[in-house]
Amino acid sequence: MDILLLHSAFGLRPAVHAAADRLREAGHEVHVPDLFGGRTAETVEEGSRISDEIGRDELLRRAVQVAAPLSERGLVYAGFSLGAALAQNLALADEKARGLLLLHGTSDIAEGASVDDLPVQLHVAEPDPFETDDWLNSWYLQMQRAGADVEIYRYPGAGHLYTDPELPDHDAEAAEATWAAALGFLEDL
Repeated sequence: MDILLLHSAFGLRPAVHAAADRLREAGHEVHVPDLFGGRTAETVEEGSRISDEIGRDELLRRAVQVAAPLSERGLVYAGFSLGAALAQNLALADEKARGLLLLHGTSDIAEGASVDDLPVQLHVAEPDPFETDDWLNSWYLQMQRAGADVEIYRYPGAGHLYTDPELPDHDAEAAEATWAAALGFLEDL
């Protein structure tokens, strides 16, 4: 399975490479672009500044540039937080997308978005300041209306980026549960 894995607003950190290695060990080909051009952040605020400076449209353009030559083979789009939001936008626009794996984030859904039973798996903390219950309920209904087959996993007490062992949000138990479910999801595609 070809997977495009997009990093969070913290940039292309060791945790993203470790996640890619975990997916590779399971037999997948993983592409991990650096959308920040080598920059990384130590805080959410710093990451938001970098993301804002580059701009959402430019980040999406960079992600499309990497995805375009790979999409003919049928990609699984995946990402962490900001990267998950970008991955969602790419997957909903790619009629050959094989799946969408969202870790810690979602995005608005374009009016009229339509997919044909796209398998989607979302993993988020509960509560999550960036993915509130009201938002997730609305997002879920919109994704279903668009034709996606959505599974949502919530992790009580975990912090927003709980899969990154270098961040204060890290929750080892929730991270392992996430990877077990994600690898099962990918195996079933």
